Amino acid sequence: MCGIVGYFGNKEALPVLINGLKRLEYRGYDSAGIAIMNQGNILVQKKAGKVKDLEYLLKESTITGSIGIGHTRWATHGEPNDLNSHPHTDQTGKFTLIHNGIIENHSVLKQWMKKMDVDFKTQTDTEVLVQLISYIYHKEKTTFQQAVSLALEQVVGTYGIVVMCSDEPNQLIAARLGSPLVLGVGDGEYFLASDASPLVEHTRNVIYLEEGECLLIDDDGYEIKQLKNNMTVEKKISHIDFSIEEIEKGNFPHYMLKEIYEQEHTIVDTMRGRLLLDEGTVHLGGIQDYLLRIERARHFYITACGTSWHAGLIGKYILEEFAGIPVHVEYASEFRYRDPVLDSQSVVIAISQSGETADTLAAIKKAKENSCLTFGICNVVGSSISRETDCGIYTHAGPEIGVASTKAFTAQVSVLYMLALFLGRKNGYSKQDGIELVHALHNLGDKVKEILKTTDHIRKVAEETVDANNYLYLGRGTNFPVALEGALKLKEISYIHAEGYPAAEMKHGPIALIDEKMPVVFLAPHDQTFEKVLSNIQEVKARKGKIITVTDKITPELESLSDHIIKVPVSHPRIFPILATIPLQLLAYHLAVLRGCDVDMPRNLAKSVTVE
Repeated sequence: MCGIVGYFGNKEALPVLINGLKRLEYRGYDSAGIAIMNQGNILVQKKAGKVKDLEYLLKESTITGSIGIGHTRWATHGEPNDLNSHPHTDQTGKFTLIHNGIIENHSVLKQWMKKMDVDFKTQTDTEVLVQLISYIYHKEKTTFQQAVSLALEQVVGTYGIVVMCSDEPNQLIAARLGSPLVLGVGDGEYFLASDASPLVEHTRNVIYLEEGECLLIDDDGYEIKQLKNNMTVEKKISHIDFSIEEIEKGNFPHYMLKEIYEQEHTIVDTMRGRLLLDEGTVHLGGIQDYLLRIERARHFYITACGTSWHAGLIGKYILEEFAGIPVHVEYASEFRYRDPVLDSQSVVIAISQSGETADTLAAIKKAKENSCLTFGICNVVGSSISRETDCGIYTHAGPEIGVASTKAFTAQVSVLYMLALFLGRKNGYSKQDGIELVHALHNLGDKVKEILKTTDHIRKVAEETVDANNYLYLGRGTNFPVALEGALKLKEISYIHAEGYPAAEMKHGPIALIDEKMPVVFLAPHDQTFEKVLSNIQEVKARKGKIITVTDKITPELESLSDHIIKVPVSHPRIFPILATIPLQLLAYHLAVLRGCDVDMPRNLAKSVTVE
């Protein structure tokens, strides 16, 4: 959730902060604000709404200073208004703080401090923390850094924070627990952000703060310490491997559309160097040191949230089919609070685009506590999940800015196909079958390119169904998760109610909803499920539903029954779920545009869910 930026250097901070907030706005867009140190005074400006609203407020601003912080908010505690916007200042005006996370014991701390005559102005949990730092600083006569450390000792919850103090105008202090922070190291200047995207235009040298670390930046440089023991930590500098062009929209009207089109390349990039065409298998370097435990595992758990959970469901189908391994798929938010059967012979696969999803990280922690092998599938190098898991596989999809995930999903599914093939070949999946599948995976880029040429046809389908208030998506087998994902995309960005369902289960309830106003999307590959899906289509037709069929082979029956047919190229029968996903992304996109929705910043959502 929330985006954090900071700057310490020798140039004007304001433009650096504003540009950084624009890069991070996908993390939350309920409000935005900045604070800049100016000759020992902290100047704060904040505004409910998007970064552009803050930018308009600052249009005539004369705020100057070379040290500052900025924040874009996804609201948790307190409605999104000007007052509750970050940065937050203590009652003395000496301390200003930005925060990503949740202070779970804020009510207790607030009640206690009110008894100490601390005057609160907002409804937020964040104000409690900045007031606590100030109280300790003045009461205990500590240094700025000591006050921050002592305050954090009393905090229960998660945080990524950056704090300024007017008594120490040449210092910035940051700390993290559960919420990501990245330090960008430039030439005599330093940058802070929730992720690397705002940093790449200034420096490619970064340091990822670990859990429980505190960062001090001053005129002498930077120092990182562990909060629990105040020990200095020597950190290795990492290198950002993506370009500024990858986080720009280019000629596309929306990031989402750009990222849909990028799948022609991102799916290929995810598998590049990993496919062994002549051997009918793959090479997965990120798991080589743990192959024995993976191969001997009694069962797998896949844990994830949202779109990544849908990828996990596809993973279950193909892992069980190819490798014969029992697989359980769990919402990370539920997995962390129940008592699944876990032991040293369990492998827990955590899937996350950002690698920072709070519930998924908590699930990893639970898995480790039960001696499981943890396995990460994520897109962001250096992310928390990539560091916390024992092993894993990067998806190499590149930065995904659109809040509704597209290319990350197909990259995750591609990784799961490779994993299933790899384990399958070790468990009896034949070489010939492996060769056929690996060649189909190899050719996916060309197949995706063909699908993208149908966007005008898909737009026409959207135009004819734009007034619908409800959609139903139906599929069987591996295409049931695709139906779920198609429905989710539609809900996320067009605000049309949609449900994904197993096609056969339609008769057990959803069929009651079908009338002439209800578009029903069928996933109908020409495989062993085709005749059954065709029967389901006839059931909907009999009830006058509008039928949109996604298929790899147009038959006379489909033509007679369907109001619209979206064709994807013929490929290996197990590849259809990846190919069918893309027209559903395009359908959701075009419907959202036609309805006038903000495609890249859908209401109430944020890209990276770093709070529970």
